[in-house]
Amino acid sequence: MLLALALAGCGGPSFDGTIYRGPDVAFRVPPAPTSWRQLSVSDAAVAYRDDANGATIALNGRCKNEEDVPLISLTNHLFLHFTEREVLKQEVVPFDGREAMHTVVSAKLDGVPKVFDVWVLKKNGCVYDMLLIADPARYAAGEPAFTRMVRGFSTLPADDD
Repeated sequence: MLLALALAGCGGPSFDGTIYRGPDVAFRVPPAPTSWRQLSVSDAAVAYRDDANGATIALNGRCKNEEDVPLISLTNHLFLHFTEREVLKQEVVPFDGREAMHTVVSAKLDGVPKVFDVWVLKKNGCVYDMLLIADPARYAAGEPAFTRMVRGFSTLPADDD
């Protein structure tokens, strides 16, 4: 049993409900609302689904020396596979001691209309993406939980115990 606990603390990413630790990135978020269930997905560090409102939150971080890539380019890269994109809002705002780009886009993914609320932050050689993906008619219902999660987001040193 002790060996299993020791091995569980080594190696792979971990998330305790508020702190995510991966091999080269770590961050803190507030607890998700009880109506959101955690998902296990391959392309996000942390993801949640609000089935009642048809919304998904995805949080990710990567450290691949993208310091010189502008926030607008990092944001636009997230929308490469979408069609009929319309930027509803885009602003650069102070965030976790840096600037982040906040973008709300209406677009189609595989022909299905969605609203994407996206925050992109660059900090200490890492890029953090926070996304809300929602049905357009129910975006307003999922947005407060996402905003709360984003406002409570903070980066952490990856090597802290």
